Amino acid sequence: MSDLIIIGGGPGGYVAAIRAAQLKKSVTLIEKEPQLGGTCLRVGCIPSKALLESSHMYESAQHHMAARGVVVGKLTLDLATMLQHKESVVRTLAGGIDGLMKKNKITRILGTAKVTAPGRVTVETKDGTQEVAGDHIIIATGSVPSTLPGLELDGDRIGTSTEALCYPEVPKHLIVIGAGVIGLELGTVWRRLGAKVTVLEYLDRILPGMDTEIVNEARKIFEKQGIEFRLGCKVTGAKVVKKVCEVSIDGGEVIKADRVLVAVGRKANSQNLGLENVGVQLDKRGFIVVDKHLMTTAPGIQAVGDVIGGAMLAHKAEEEGVAAVEHIFTGYGHVNYDAIPGVVYTEPEIASVGFTEDTLIQQGRKYRKGSFPFMANGRAKASGTTDGKVKILADAETDRVLGVHIIGAHAGELIAECTAAIEFGASSEDIARTCHAHPTLAEAVKEAALAVDGRVLHM
Repeated sequence: MSDLIIIGGGPGGYVAAIRAAQLKKSVTLIEKEPQLGGTCLRVGCIPSKALLESSHMYESAQHHMAARGVVVGKLTLDLATMLQHKESVVRTLAGGIDGLMKKNKITRILGTAKVTAPGRVTVETKDGTQEVAGDHIIIATGSVPSTLPGLELDGDRIGTSTEALCYPEVPKHLIVIGAGVIGLELGTVWRRLGAKVTVLEYLDRILPGMDTEIVNEARKIFEKQGIEFRLGCKVTGAKVVKKVCEVSIDGGEVIKADRVLVAVGRKANSQNLGLENVGVQLDKRGFIVVDKHLMTTAPGIQAVGDVIGGAMLAHKAEEEGVAAVEHIFTGYGHVNYDAIPGVVYTEPEIASVGFTEDTLIQQGRKYRKGSFPFMANGRAKASGTTDGKVKILADAETDRVLGVHIIGAHAGELIAECTAAIEFGASSEDIARTCHAHPTLAEAVKEAALAVDGRVLHM
């Protein structure tokens, strides 16, 4: 009998397990994949970042280093080695999580779980069926890729992000269906390595949900890099004919390519878990319904991460995993959803936290805005990374920071300061009065804060 059973070994599940162990509770973690870490580690965040970094190095050597006096001889791409490095990173980190399970004395079961009754779970393992009992259950089963009607996914030529992480050769032409984070990141990888990349998006913009001003700037930069966008484009079908992918769009046009990446979002992995046996309610899209304490409609069962919807981000799942465990065993757990940063790891990176300007306008909320371009930042000039800017939105009356949006080099690192500012209720004046080291990219954050009050210094 465990104090806590966790179904799912991704960021939400394994972090919840560690936190419960820290609270001296007995924990059983059930995961169907041999490697812990979930989609994020195995076929998502980590392997894609490994490829993004490697492809960035390749493109820099090919096009940018000579201008700095670093002249490279004959340049060749060893894709097999690049993919091996990616797999090595995944294995190392997965092994690290295994070590954390042992360190924290967490019982791990490899198999497929199904809830059969309150506090009761059966697990199908390679050796048969195992019964597990616990006082509490947390469901952290994550999400799976979505698709579209008429798309014939073959797991090779037409596939999801999983296949796009492992193409054995660089496609001559890659069609990406969906201009969200996954599509743009993986499209960027293969463009850098030599593919022609065409992005088809149903909406009239890229990166839905992000700040429109920042997104419009990003699109211009990506187009200069060579990515072709077809916006307002409805895909009606895709199939493989003699190893050629044929993508049909509304109006009868057919576009041909070597490979197709379907990146139209993700859906909850909430099926075949036995949730109906205990009365766990799903919404119309299949996400598990939870309250502010991450409690489902079934007593003793909580859910966290992608399976409950919201921002499908590993770090959001981690925060929810900790909050769920602390609510169970200490009586209090909290996640500030206004302070969950999001990052797109393209070049330049795009990062945001808090409200977008679009949302503030829709809400009729009065705000002030300050921005500062990296073109005027000394460190950016020195490193040749002058694309983009920092944009800060603050309440018109209180000056409290409401949102920060960055497009530029290392935006994913710079957003941490801004997330902390929102978490602690800081004003733009607080950021502006904080001494930032020189020369750093972070000075652009300070200057944007100064710009909120119309007193930018270096522009």
